[in-house]
Amino acid sequence: MKAKNISPACASKLKVLADSTRLAVLEALMSGPQNVGELMAQLRVEQSLLSHHLAILRDHALVEATRDGKTMIYQLPASVADSTVGKAINLGCCKISFD
Repeated sequence: MKAKNISPACASKLKVLADSTRLAVLEALMSGPQNVGELMAQLRVEQSLLSHHLAILRDHALVEATRDGKTMIYQLPASVADSTVGKAINLGCCKISFD
């Protein structure tokens, strides 16, 4: 059986999400926008490590950041948030659901 061609963009996003911390960030943001402090407390990771992962997620358009004074607020972009399937994210090429 011949394998279906998967777009390089989809494969790239799946590689990004192969890291458990980045996947946890997306799951945490499913409940709504959060700042770095809130994410740090929820995920129990250091600020520098979290910032590294958030930068990678931003580079791949999996999270958006907006400034509120001195604070950065992170959220899932509308293209990723998938409210029609409960706890799921839409990567465009596939959907990932969380239990």
